[in-house]
Amino acid sequence: MEILLTHLNIKYRANLNQPIDISIPTGQVKCFYAPDFTATPFVSGDFIGAVKKGAPVNFFNVHFNPHGNGTHTESLGHITSRQESINTSLKTFHFISSLVSVKLEKKKNGDQVITRETLKKSCPEILPKAIIIRTKPNRKSKLTKDYSGTNPPYLDKKAMQFLVDKGVEHVLIDLPSVDREVDKGKLASHHVFWGLDKQKKSKGKSRKHCTITEMIFVDNTAKDGMYLLNLQIAPFNLDASPSKPIIYELKNVQ
Repeated sequence: MEILLTHLNIKYRANLNQPIDISIPTGQVKCFYAPDFTATPFVSGDFIGAVKKGAPVNFFNVHFNPHGNGTHTESLGHITSRQESINTSLKTFHFISSLVSVKLEKKKNGDQVITRETLKKSCPEILPKAIIIRTKPNRKSKLTKDYSGTNPPYLDKKAMQFLVDKGVEHVLIDLPSVDREVDKGKLASHHVFWGLDKQKKSKGKSRKHCTITEMIFVDNTAKDGMYLLNLQIAPFNLDASPSKPIIYELKNVQ
């Protein structure tokens, strides 16, 4: 099935039968010392909720941390006392997006970061509302890695400000966080993205509808360029939810 759509007066075609899943299954990766993902059958008396144990159905309890156990999408409630729900903050789910690949730069302290300069070089002049950032080198080890205590790469706050200034409302990235693993609670890029000051109060325009999706994986077979993004979340009334972003290549219609 194909659809036609228009963005900035340019017509595109997308084949919905050719989805590209850029999520990592919950429990396959880990960060921030989150507990391991577990799924165990519910037990009540003689009932054990597993078909292989004789039950008529599988009926499992699941224990995990959305931020630490896989691809997840978060709202500004991640850094506010109100803990605004991603389920109510994200109201639309299809976006024109730009996939960009960026090289990491090493700082004097050994940190690897995405800088404003390298990001600007990789981005088109006009950015859509969603950007998908793939870091180089792009190894399949990202699919199974435990990032805890490794000081993984992150997005410099000036790079995040560049995206905000460009009107980006949805950032998807293949790192555990847009901020440093240990930063004394500054969360500079998170605050820049949602326009919050140190007191976690709004500065001017509300960006409540904006989201950050972390720990994605975009295979090297997907080329940089324009895609239709379907950002799927579970309806959790929490600041974050496991998510399944799906992208579809956009082709110009002559």
